Amino acid sequence: MRAGEITRNTTETEITVRVDLDGTGKGENATGVGFFDHMLDQLARHSLIDITLRAKGDLHIDDHHTVEDCGIALGQALAQALGDKRGIRRYGACLLPMDDALVRAALDLSGRPFLVWNVGFPTPKIGTFDTELVREFFQAFSTHGGITLNVATLDGANSHHIAEAAFKAVARALRDAVEPDPRAGDAIPSTKGAL
Repeated sequence: MRAGEITRNTTETEITVRVDLDGTGKGENATGVGFFDHMLDQLARHSLIDITLRAKGDLHIDDHHTVEDCGIALGQALAQALGDKRGIRRYGACLLPMDDALVRAALDLSGRPFLVWNVGFPTPKIGTFDTELVREFFQAFSTHGGITLNVATLDGANSHHIAEAAFKAVARALRDAVEPDPRAGDAIPSTKGAL
């Protein structure tokens, strides 16, 4: 079963996350940060990865530690669920429109984390949520998931739409990358023989 479960407890956050790569896109996420929960639900729905994430964080300070640490734990759970990555497609990409926004995401489940982030937001906040935390989440997720991730805004005037398009684009790319490749059998998708 391609599933992973991580518990992460620090002085700033307490997080449990479970993922099922062969799910139906069910998201059960409760972080105390409403907009972020909405984005995690989008990540689950459009990747078809079931994600259950519970977090208690120092929200009296701000949302930063909670959002970043959720990215860490989610990346670790994804890496655990992928195991040695036998038989997966490995790569995924998506060009995703959402109203005024157009976001491109491309990723490689390479084991070599790297984030290229060319996403700009016209406002510093979406409601009470700091837009800079979108990058912080994906930085933590890519680092701890071992993902080479490139995300870019090609168009967009509304910060909510840009953020949501980014999460959905990454989700769709992730869906492609984690899918079993029917032509590959149980081969590791690398000429090196390991990822």
